[in-house]
Amino acid sequence: MSDSKQMHLTAFMRPVSLHTGAWRYPGSYPDANFNLAHLKSFIQKLEQGKFDAFFMADHLAVLNMPVEALKRSQTITSFEPFTLLSALSQVTEKIGLAATASTTYDEAYHIARRFASLDHLSNGRAAWNIVTTGNPESSKNFNRDEHVEHAERYKRAREFYDVVTGLWDSFADDAFVRDQESGIFFDPEKMHVLNHVGDELKVKGPLNIARPVQGWPVIVQAGQSEPGRQLAAETAEAVFCSPRNLEAAKQLYADIKGRAVAAGRNRDHLKILPAALIIVGDSVEQAKAKRLKLDSLVHYDSAIASLSVALGTDASQFDPDGPLPKDIPDTNASKTSRDSVIRLAEEEGLTVRQLAGRYGGYSGLAFVGTPESIADEMGTWLKEEGADGFTVVFPFLPQGLNDVVDKLVPELQRRGIFRRDYEGTTLREHLGLPRPKNQFFS
Repeated sequence: MSDSKQMHLTAFMRPVSLHTGAWRYPGSYPDANFNLAHLKSFIQKLEQGKFDAFFMADHLAVLNMPVEALKRSQTITSFEPFTLLSALSQVTEKIGLAATASTTYDEAYHIARRFASLDHLSNGRAAWNIVTTGNPESSKNFNRDEHVEHAERYKRAREFYDVVTGLWDSFADDAFVRDQESGIFFDPEKMHVLNHVGDELKVKGPLNIARPVQGWPVIVQAGQSEPGRQLAAETAEAVFCSPRNLEAAKQLYADIKGRAVAAGRNRDHLKILPAALIIVGDSVEQAKAKRLKLDSLVHYDSAIASLSVALGTDASQFDPDGPLPKDIPDTNASKTSRDSVIRLAEEEGLTVRQLAGRYGGYSGLAFVGTPESIADEMGTWLKEEGADGFTVVFPFLPQGLNDVVDKLVPELQRRGIFRRDYEGTTLREHLGLPRPKNQFFS
């Protein structure tokens, strides 16, 4: 791999931190997830740091978790993505705007119209994160008692993608002549009526919006199941994923890129962007102390329940302030999960309480250290093809975001693996992706 390969960075911003203790961290904004002034300042800071995109996930129902955990969760409230991103598009100029939209509980025409609108409003910065919706509670908000089956959701998603992209191509790029002298507004010969009839969808078209600035908004996909990987390989241009370590990431990277090539695609036109919690300190010890403080803010009842699930045994019987017992019995639960918990406790010398805080707060991939040590790790992932960049999860806001932009980003720039400025204006240009040709007009 060339040493000139550049890292891509997107910011996961719904909720503003995936760590469940983030809103309680000293100096954090507890209402950050639903405060427009704060969100404006966050995205402007991210644009200052030359991030590729502001990525807003979404939920169509209150998360299905026990009330004891739910009452402590910041995820219960959030802006509707398109409303928020439309507003944020007007206070930014370059940073991409990515939103989740469900193929299971929405209509293809709605999705095509919203993303085309956002792409025009932002001058070419929109991205669609295709999801099939995993939360079974969502079905009850959309005239269904039962959640759609997994295989059926992915079958619909694949057809949904074809319809949405077909609708985006309803008009040739030069269809709208707007000739005031002749009175001709558009050329009917450059309008395509889709007339799609499939197993899941029936959509006539055309879309009543001009072709998006980017041709198509960037396609993001987040599934890691077998059908999720195949959908990503066939359709996605960026993949949001959550491998736990470099070896797992390299396997996922090779698998999805290999499937993309088999589908006739250029492997470089699909970016793998694992989620990573980043905690920056002036020393490794200080960064680790921040992590321990953050984890300690997860309520113990919620935390110990998460640890029990990971271990496959009731951890509430253990001494909270002692080490993890050596004689934890084997169960039918995941041996991989159990072993990873035990290994983490041994490697970091964590008490049961600290371990529970980790699993109840955020247990995914994390880079915790100085700007130099974190840049070393991220550079290794880039060089060894575990990632094309990262979807950054901030530990707390605003300080955690400021630490990344003001301390880590300059170190990545100094090493020549992250841009010093945007070279283009659209999200496709930021990601090095081609503008799709119109499938109906040459």
